Amino acid sequence: MQVFRTIPEQAASPKVLTIGNFDGVHRGHQTLLERLIAHARSIALPAAVLTFEPSPREYFAPGQAPARLTSLREKLKLLEQCGVDQVYVCRFNARFASLSATDFIERILVQGLGTSYLMIGDDFRFGRGRTGDFGMLQRAGKEHRFKVDMMPTIDWEGERVSSSAVRDALENGEVEHAERLLGRAYQMSGRVMHGDKLGRQLGFPTANLQVKRKRLPLQGVFAVTLSGVAAQPLPGAASLGVRPTVAAGLKPVLEVHLLDFARDIYGAHVTVNFKHKLRDEKKYDSLDVLKAQIARDVSATRSYFTNMQNG
Repeated sequence: MQVFRTIPEQAASPKVLTIGNFDGVHRGHQTLLERLIAHARSIALPAAVLTFEPSPREYFAPGQAPARLTSLREKLKLLEQCGVDQVYVCRFNARFASLSATDFIERILVQGLGTSYLMIGDDFRFGRGRTGDFGMLQRAGKEHRFKVDMMPTIDWEGERVSSSAVRDALENGEVEHAERLLGRAYQMSGRVMHGDKLGRQLGFPTANLQVKRKRLPLQGVFAVTLSGVAAQPLPGAASLGVRPTVAAGLKPVLEVHLLDFARDIYGAHVTVNFKHKLRDEKKYDSLDVLKAQIARDVSATRSYFTNMQNG
């Protein structure tokens, strides 16, 4: 998959395009991408995605923007797994935000990207003041000779699939619910780094992943699997949060204690798959009390995976 960090002044070739934030790349996104890619293959053109960094909501109201489900790196990986050929990461800044809907169509869709076919979600708006809509795109398509299709919201088991629904499920600790909406376990990825070795001192060594996010979509202690260091995902117990027992004001960290695993994996880029929430993060009176609780968490994690294996 090709990734472009700017929009060309003039497109080199036509493409089949969709536009959106694609945060989480959930089942609704996946269905849209499947249809986009099928159409692209049928006319021998690349299937392309235009996405934004930061998201428009993060740009206009950074203090009120929702927690990201995926980092840019995670999103690009998921889009590649879906079969997308090209991704254009558009820097959403004051200059871009000031584009009128007409300029967006002419300068971005037509000149810069050479759009031959455009598929959008039913809630897509664009241009300064969000004045552009599906009807405007249809009229522009007739003028500039590109076709426009709209895909309605996807329902899964009677529920509307959206990034907001996934966030709500994660915030409520319902990771299994989030998994149904995503079509896979909720994941966070990162490189294993050296920590303060507190877990090792307590008898439960952990793989530590720095969390580079302003807001966390979920917090607490979880049964997880970790991918990226063995042929099969490894089971473990994970803590995601600010470790209030250790100190105040710490940055969020994701710590994973792998069951029956002792290899050195520092520097490895891994993916943590959240399977089940065990409890909320809590401040304990002492490290001894924390150690006893971690032992219970590890025991509960073993029971969870044993029960899953036994059906």
